[in-house]
Order: sequence, then C-alpha cells, then structure tokens
Amino acid sequence: MDFTSLALQLLGGLGGGNAAGKALPNLDLGPLGNSITGAAGGIAGGQLLQALIPAISGAGGLDVGALAGNFFGGGVTGAIVTAIVGYVMQTMGGPRKA
Repeated sequence: MDFTSLALQLLGGLGGGNAAGKALPNLDLGPLGNSITGAAGGIAGGQLLQALIPAISGAGGLDVGALAGNFFGGGVTGAIVTAIVGYVMQTMGGPRKA
C-alpha cells in the first residue's frame, strides 16, 4: 500500500461515485454523499483488488498498467458502493426534508 495507489483509488472512487449518482438519478445521494461513498468504496475496493490481484500493486515503480488498474478499480468499486448505499437509502425512505 503506497500513497500513489491510495490517491488513485480515492480519485477513481470519487469519479465513480459521482458518475453512478448521475447515471442512476433515483439512487443519487447528492454531490457530497456520492463523493464520500465513492471515495470510501474506491479505497476499500481498491485495497481488496490489490490483495486479490497482486499485479495491480505494481513492482515498486510507476507501472502504467498498475496505475490504470488502481484508478479504474477504485472507480468501479466506488460506483458499486454508491449504488448500494443509494438503494439502501431509497428503500429506507430516503433523506428526510427538514
């Protein structure tokens, strides 16, 4: 686990979470909610993928394939986590208006 991998997973998760919110408007959590769930999902999913597929972690250098794997893996898992949290929020009645 190095800083570059974490940063790419975080950025990928942010993008994936916001893309999922825009693509699935009934599961949208708003910009802040999409960003938080996407970032958390991107980092958690990216770390899980690194544990399952060691080639994604790279060989100590700046391997373009490893960087792309971290970014897109974080994006996909960020989108999945955002969609799941959005679905749970929707089935629970959604956010309440003040």
